[in-house]
Amino acid sequence: MSTTRQLTLVSGSGPDADRKVLLPEEKAKHFRNIMGVVLQDAQDTWGALWQELQGEVTDGNLILPEAEKGFKPKCGWPEYLEKMWLLKHYLDYAKRFSEGRM
Repeated sequence: MSTTRQLTLVSGSGPDADRKVLLPEEKAKHFRNIMGVVLQDAQDTWGALWQELQGEVTDGNLILPEAEKGFKPKCGWPEYLEKMWLLKHYLDYAKRFSEGRM
């Protein structure tokens, strides 16, 4: 059994609060706006993580010999870096999708 639910925008609180049922276009716009903010935060976080690796751990995509003394991912450096780049591409794709740029 499938039920259709409506998204209701509420301003204020209590029984006298203003309520507005969003049209499908408004729901889609609201979804894209929220996703855009969340995905931008995710991209910023990815960038901060990647920046942490620059200089001491990696020079672009080459692992520096000194890095072997410190942090060592369980999966190994090549797989770790590949996962980081895949994550970046997934985030970029999702952000473009949420902005309607596909």
